[in-house]
Formats: sequence, C-alpha cells, structure tokens
Amino acid sequence: MKPFAIAGVQMKVSAVQPNIEMMKLKLEITMNLYPWVQMVVFSELCGYGPLLHTATEIPGNFEQEMQAMARKHKIWLLPGSIFERSGEQIYNTATVINPQGEIVTRYRKMFPFYPYEVGVTSGTEFCTFDVPHVGKFGVSICYDMWFPETIRTLAVMGAEVILHPTMTGTIDRDIELSIARAMATVNQCFFFDVNGLDTGGSGRSVVCGPDGRVMYQAGATEEIFPLELDISRVKRSRELGVLRLGQPLKSFRDHISGFEIYQRGNRLPYLESLGPLIKPARLEQLTHLKEQEHHLEQLNATINYKGNDPFPNY
Repeated sequence: MKPFAIAGVQMKVSAVQPNIEMMKLKLEITMNLYPWVQMVVFSELCGYGPLLHTATEIPGNFEQEMQAMARKHKIWLLPGSIFERSGEQIYNTATVINPQGEIVTRYRKMFPFYPYEVGVTSGTEFCTFDVPHVGKFGVSICYDMWFPETIRTLAVMGAEVILHPTMTGTIDRDIELSIARAMATVNQCFFFDVNGLDTGGSGRSVVCGPDGRVMYQAGATEEIFPLELDISRVKRSRELGVLRLGQPLKSFRDHISGFEIYQRGNRLPYLESLGPLIKPARLEQLTHLKEQEHHLEQLNATINYKGNDPFPNY
C-alpha cells in the first residue's frame, strides 16, 4: 500500500470580492481537523471568482499568499485557479505548490468553456508533476475532461491521480459526474474533482477510484472531504485490469497507430459541417440566420453565373 491523503475544499465563491482570506481560513480548519492530510485542492477560479476583470499577472500576490500557507502547513497545495493576465491574453491558470512553498508547475486550461468563457485563451501544454516517493499527478480543469484525449494524454504521460478543479453551476452537473467516473475507469486512475458553490458552482464534488467507483461525493453545502488514497491501486489496475477484466491502457497502447484521424493536417469534413462555435439562440433566430445564409448562397451563385456568362445581355 502506498497511502497519500488529499483533502478537497468545497466552499462558497464570491464574484464581487476576493476569496483569499476565506481560502486561508478553510485551509486552517482543514489542517486543524485533519493534520494527517498531505495535499489540499480547491475549486476552479476560487481565488477571485469567475469574472474576467479580476485577471491578474502571475506570479503575484495570490501565489505568494498560497505559498506561505503551503509552507506553514507543510502540504502540497493546488489552490484552484485564477484568471491570469499575460500581455493581451487571459488564461485560466492553476498553480501547484510543494510543502516547501515552492511553485512546482502551472497549468493553463486547454479547453475554456467556449462559447461562454469568451475572452479566455486556450493553454497549449499538458501538466504532470511528481510527488516524491508517492506517484505522478496530472492537472486538468473543468471543461477539459469533456475531451477524453486530455485525460488519456495525462494517463499516457504516467499520471496516476488527476486533480480536477471545476466550476459548474449549470444543469449538466449530473453529466459531469458520469464523465468523471468514465475518465477514472478508462484511464485507470484516481480522479479528484472539486467543485465550488454560489458563483463558484453547485457543489457535488466527486472522487473516483481507478475502477470508476465513487469513493466520495459531496452534497451542495460547504464541505471539507479528506481521503487517503492507495496509489498502488493504479499500477495494479493497469497491470491486471479494471476489476481484473478490461485493460484499456494496454489495448490503447497496442492500437495507438490506428488513429490517423488525429494526425495534424488531416481534414475533418464532418466536423467542419457542424457550423461555427456560437451560443445557441432561439429557434426562430436560428431559422432566420439559416434563411439569410441560403439567400446569400443564392446571390453568390447568381453573381458567379453572370460573371461567367459569355452572353450577358441575353
């Protein structure tokens, strides 16, 4: 057994004032109640809330405050994420801090929730880090997990635990819970999903094991949920199979060359036919837009025809 204790903090997130002091208080409570915890994870955009005008440069005050807390309690800390301003770009960025208070790595969310998270730039690099003598961890943020390739890539890079801060307050939370279980199962890893409350989400954080079973699911109130994970379960599952049955990572490895559709430069006509990435509108508005598009197509066809007509006056 290779035990490692992680606590998720599901707390209310304000959109009108910083949440840093409340995060520090929750962390103090966590470590007072559960001094055996070795890592603490907060929800997405927990520090300043979900509005873009809060974007700040990194490194900055937020990281410094969190570094001091990690150093004080000698824990690994993933304090959710904040909007990072970098030049003209804004990213949704999570920071990983070690027990010495050092920045180990940062991760920029690869799949902002377009077309709703408008103004946020996509990150381009996957993120894993090692906890010495424990295992390899991966970081993913909220909507990232809706794209199976993201979690699969982290697993192929060796991640045994996926830390997944999220901010979901919409009616698709049930769907996300099923995705979390699926990602844990098919990638045979622990999946630690921490949602916020109020403007930070609707709660119902979930932790899944490498067989996809739910180890803990929070309700819709503020909670601190510490769990001791046996990281060796991941290697055992990946070697012997999910519940001693399917071995999806090995099967993927043995057929990885067959996925030509993902090769850079390949045209994907079906996906291209689905239309632009825009917010859904009322049905009558969509019908009107389609009529306009049809009219423009007919007009262009007429113009092209007259331009090529050798007898334009007849």
